[in-house]
Amino acid sequence: MKFIGSQLVYYLRDRDFKRNSKILIRYLAFLGIVIFIYSILFHIIMTEVEGQDHSWVTGFYWTLTVMSTLGFGDITFQSDIGRLFSIVVLLSGIIMLLIVLPFAFIRHFYVPLLESQAKNRVPRQVPKGTKNHVLICSYDVIARDLTERLKQENTLYYIIENDLAIALENHDDGVPVIFGELDSQETFILANIKDAKMLVVNRDDILNTKIILTIRAITPTIPIVAIATDDESVHVQELSGANHVLPVKRWLGEQLANRVNSQLAKSQPIGQYEDLFIAELPVLYTHLVSKTIREAGLRQKFGVSVVAIWERGRLKPVHVNKKLTLESVLVIIGNKDQLQSIDELFYDHNINPNPVLVIGGGKVGLAAIELLHKNDIPVNLIDKDPEICKKARHICNKVFAGRASDYELLKKAGILEAPSVLLSTNDDTMNIYLASYCRQLNKELRIVSRITEARNIDIIHRAGANFVLSYATLGSEAVLSISKGQELTILGEGITLFIAPTPQSLEGKSLAESGIGAKTGLSVIAIKEGPQVITLLTANTLLPRGAEIVMLGNTEMKNKFNEIYLEDV
Repeated sequence: MKFIGSQLVYYLRDRDFKRNSKILIRYLAFLGIVIFIYSILFHIIMTEVEGQDHSWVTGFYWTLTVMSTLGFGDITFQSDIGRLFSIVVLLSGIIMLLIVLPFAFIRHFYVPLLESQAKNRVPRQVPKGTKNHVLICSYDVIARDLTERLKQENTLYYIIENDLAIALENHDDGVPVIFGELDSQETFILANIKDAKMLVVNRDDILNTKIILTIRAITPTIPIVAIATDDESVHVQELSGANHVLPVKRWLGEQLANRVNSQLAKSQPIGQYEDLFIAELPVLYTHLVSKTIREAGLRQKFGVSVVAIWERGRLKPVHVNKKLTLESVLVIIGNKDQLQSIDELFYDHNINPNPVLVIGGGKVGLAAIELLHKNDIPVNLIDKDPEICKKARHICNKVFAGRASDYELLKKAGILEAPSVLLSTNDDTMNIYLASYCRQLNKELRIVSRITEARNIDIIHRAGANFVLSYATLGSEAVLSISKGQELTILGEGITLFIAPTPQSLEGKSLAESGIGAKTGLSVIAIKEGPQVITLLTANTLLPRGAEIVMLGNTEMKNKFNEIYLEDV
């Protein structure tokens, strides 16, 4: 009874069902009129032609048995006109009862019933009392990565979906989803938008603007983070009421551009903690190649600390006897003056003056080229789209139209001499292929690539890529940084800055005794005690009570740290 009641409530509210029900009722009324007319004609023919007298019930009985083709044979006509009338009733019954009626019933009742049941499977509102939750307007690649991180931080979230088929698929996959129209105030009221922690608007730029205006009509205070596809729409969405508009594709291009090797060897800031900068320093083209960390003496000479080493996409802990290779990229931490002084050391070293090669000139590729051009770094571009080539010609050294898998074209574009290649096609398979191909052609080449699916990250690293970053990671990191009120720090694919209070079990112990690196894989980069931040760490550095430990690592390492050290905190 409860189910029937919920269905009736839905039917009474649903405009599509009302329209369907009117069509079905009109047809049933027409069918009833036809049956009534046939019953009258039955009596007339039976009385005037056959000379028989039957009740009205018998007339309806005969009409229904003939129209439904049951034909029991207990009542029949003997005259030709009666039998001709029987044929008309039989044929019309076949069409109206056996063909049209089932179709009308299925189309205008059964299908809407199934749709109602499907719709009722997907919630239309969050549970009562839900607060401090994150609402996301699409379950795209950014949302998938973001929701995984929200789960790890025990933050409640809901996806708002306006496509029933997608909403059902997400619901069946265990994704917390709410079904509703994205331009309807009622949808967001049922999602308890006023008590939400944040709203992520990640549809297309036009729909984003409409959603933002809809939300601002309900509440002026909810923080709104919008993902912009085109740079031109950033200002529009900000004026519409978004607190933060993230041009993630442009950012991705710029992040990739910052990771290429070009011209002078120098440190590249990639993040900040307090007044200290986290930077990457490629070893290629420097005198540090083949030296150990101890022999490099960067801490003694410049005051910077080497906190980790990138090698082919792997963030490895620091050991003083670790020998540096052409592929090593040091992760260092220091203040602005210290980084500037370390850069001056390498100004007179041999460099590769050849242009950086960019393959793929879409939004990401063009953003990378624009930043490289701004920094006076020459760029050669390969793209198969003539329009993109024409658009990029004024900011590139040379532009080559064609497929990057063509060896002769790659050779003309400078693959054999380039210091770096940046792969920015939106096809993971193509990027993997090109990474392997370019690595075979130039062993010293630094390969920087974008990626879409996280499952392909290990594959492209094995193919030869030195640095990989995905659209999803960048977008989710940006949203999380905003939710925490922190500066965006992109250290690498899956690598985050992790800050934790000193566990009771580690208070007063040295870093060597703590075993943090050995047990979890995390790299301790600093210790904050009150206002003081200590970055010159050694194995004998003590972990004071009440201090914070600043570490680099991925989510798996972070979870291990929590399991081992913070389970009782």
